[in-house]
Amino acid sequence: MALRIIATGGTFDKHYDEIAGKLTFATSHLPQVIQRARITTEIALEELPLLDSLDMQDIDRRRVLASCTHAAEAAIVIIHGTDTMRETAAVLGAAALEKTIVVTGAMIPYAIANSDALFNFGFACGVAQALPHGVYVAMNGKIFAWDKVEKNRVAGVFEPL
Repeated sequence: MALRIIATGGTFDKHYDEIAGKLTFATSHLPQVIQRARITTEIALEELPLLDSLDMQDIDRRRVLASCTHAAEAAIVIIHGTDTMRETAAVLGAAALEKTIVVTGAMIPYAIANSDALFNFGFACGVAQALPHGVYVAMNGKIFAWDKVEKNRVAGVFEPL
């Protein structure tokens, strides 16, 4: 089974700009992440404009939906910012595509020590190949239906609704 990975940005893909002293976007970390994860299934990587999810607009969510709709692969992992992951998942869920779509991200950027990015990525890739068609959020070893999840901003975790 082939797997499509769609990069949209989020904390997962942020880089630390030591001159400005803040997190920014450059290129996606995903080619390195895919190599490091040693995934042996065929992967198609698609990079959309990298955004902080708080900056995502309806047009950006429609772009993600269009990528999923036109993907030849039936298993899709979307790397997304955690703040509005549920909103994008809702757009995808409402479309009811005959695909398994797993949205994941990271609370700590991939490039920073002790990041959860690599684990979340590998977990999402695995469950995307095993779950039935539908839209899911996969974070920190848990899988949630797109319409039954929320981010607990105080604890920094995702929880069932």
